[in-house]
Amino acid sequence: MDFILQQFINGLTVGGIYALIALGYTMVYGVLKLINFAHGDLCILGAFIGLTTLTTGVFGGLSTPVLLALAFIIAVIVVGVAGTVLERLAYKPLRRAHRLSPMVSALGASMLIENGIMLIWGPNVRVFPSNLLPTSTWHIAGAYLSFVQLLIIIGAFILMIALYLFVHHTRLGTAIRAAAIDQDAARLMGINVNRVIASVFVIGPVLGAVGGLFIGLYYRQTYFTMGWSYGLNAFIAAIIGGIGNIPGAMLGGLLLGLFNAFAAGYVSSSWQDAITFALLIAILLVRPSGILGERVAEKV
Repeated sequence: MDFILQQFINGLTVGGIYALIALGYTMVYGVLKLINFAHGDLCILGAFIGLTTLTTGVFGGLSTPVLLALAFIIAVIVVGVAGTVLERLAYKPLRRAHRLSPMVSALGASMLIENGIMLIWGPNVRVFPSNLLPTSTWHIAGAYLSFVQLLIIIGAFILMIALYLFVHHTRLGTAIRAAAIDQDAARLMGINVNRVIASVFVIGPVLGAVGGLFIGLYYRQTYFTMGWSYGLNAFIAAIIGGIGNIPGAMLGGLLLGLFNAFAAGYVSSSWQDAITFALLIAILLVRPSGILGERVAEKV
């Protein structure tokens, strides 16, 4: 029983990270029907920006909690700006082009960001400091819950709830949902669709930057190709939940995290990726549009 609970805690931690990153994929797809392959690299860019803030020494006089908060703030600002620049340069000029063109542009942007990270921070693994967070650990029915796990789980759920409330209870959120259903009809209703698209390319990367910093704090390392693997898992999570659907991305991320944790615990971590794709195929065979994919009226 304690082993099951431990895997549940581990899965919930990783699932929260997957869900935050998956939201970026699903929001862009919901509005533009575009797979932003560069999204995973933006997340890891956030991890590197946060790591640099924590270790640069410029803010050495600050206490650890303030320094951590500053790292998150700087990371989300830089990655939010990067998302805006990405949309303006790589996607906006191709908005009327064939759907294959922006997809190729996204792959090129992914490689550009990945190689840019390598040029700035180098090809080696960068390690997060070990004294950033308290080492407190709580025992729950034989399982262990560390402080960083609690931070990630609570942080991820707060951000997911905040995004859901924002999309369903604000004017911009309503405009995003309207543009996701029909952009031409949204324009006729006076909605500035360009502003909506620009907003999506800020909100998604901001959530991804938080997810990237959570990855660095949890695994205490980051490297320039990390965005591909985490981006792929988050993309799979978005498909499992029903890509284009915000609650679906949250559900898919949490389910994939739990499934990965139990697969690593009961089978082998080396089979984790194969089992993940098996789960994806099995769900798509039963529900081709994902678990919540039929809720078209509520997507993004």
